[in-house]
Amino acid sequence: MSATLPDPTAQITARVFAPRAWLSNAHVQSILPSLRVRRAWLHRRARQLLAASEDQIVDCGDGVRLLGHYSSQQTCGRPAAKDLAVLLHGWEGSADSMYVLSLGSYLFDRGCDVFRLNFRDHGPSHHLNEDIFHSCRLDEVVGAVRSIQRGLPTRRMSIAGFSLGGNFALRVAARAPQAGIDLQRAFAVCPVLRPHSTMDVLENGSFVYRRYFINKWKQSLRLKQSLFPQRFDFAAILAQRSLTSMTRILVERYSEFESLDAYLNGYAITGPALAQLEVRSHMFIALDDPIIPSGDLQLLARPPALDIQAMANGGHCGFMDRFGAESWADRQIANLMELV
Repeated sequence: MSATLPDPTAQITARVFAPRAWLSNAHVQSILPSLRVRRAWLHRRARQLLAASEDQIVDCGDGVRLLGHYSSQQTCGRPAAKDLAVLLHGWEGSADSMYVLSLGSYLFDRGCDVFRLNFRDHGPSHHLNEDIFHSCRLDEVVGAVRSIQRGLPTRRMSIAGFSLGGNFALRVAARAPQAGIDLQRAFAVCPVLRPHSTMDVLENGSFVYRRYFINKWKQSLRLKQSLFPQRFDFAAILAQRSLTSMTRILVERYSEFESLDAYLNGYAITGPALAQLEVRSHMFIALDDPIIPSGDLQLLARPPALDIQAMANGGHCGFMDRFGAESWADRQIANLMELV
């Protein structure tokens, strides 16, 4: 049985996340954490996570392979971990995205094993599968998580994702019991809720985000085409200047979906998508997110297992209250995993 969230503002707990005035702007929160100037600092903070990282090709079933990076406490000469966190990046990000490294290093330093998974055609993995990535490829991510757990059966597994990765994390959690996955908790930071809304915001909102995603996606498509020239000719897509037209051509020519609407509806987590959720799941949403419209919260099913924390500020996957430290969301996830 499910219910809707009648008013997103009713979920605000402003005193929990209250950044300083200069950090409260939504665009500052969305852009500052991923600026290159922070990468050197972040790599220093994540040095133990990265030193322990081992590349693994995960068998997802049906011939699909995904690239992941596993960091084990034992590799560092520490006692075996009780917990394992599988981390999922956002669209056109990777397992090395700064928000993934930030959370991963924070959890790893608190005794948790960490598995950073790349989606198909993200990170250095375009060569592993001929078919192209799209956001409805849930089966292979479920297969990857199941395969990871089978390889590490003594760990208590949680999953956490950002943006599109948060969307996938919640969909994996909803599927977990039927898929034979023993998942302790799921965490979603600013997950894509209703893809139609996010597409509309990207097309009509700030050009900064639209240009970023178009440029990153075109770069990925060029690489995929170069690896499989006999299969792909993306000239028509690369000639477009809007995400909507690019996506429509991709769907029509290279997917099983009959229309753009059918595809976008295919990975929405609004409506009944989470109604049967049994895994304890936590969603962190910023009401000022410039990419994920908070009004779509009222379209979500509200099963007892789903906890939503909607903050007044935070931008898109920001939640940064200190420039030189982990994010507020990182700390919340560690607290809920009882690592601190």
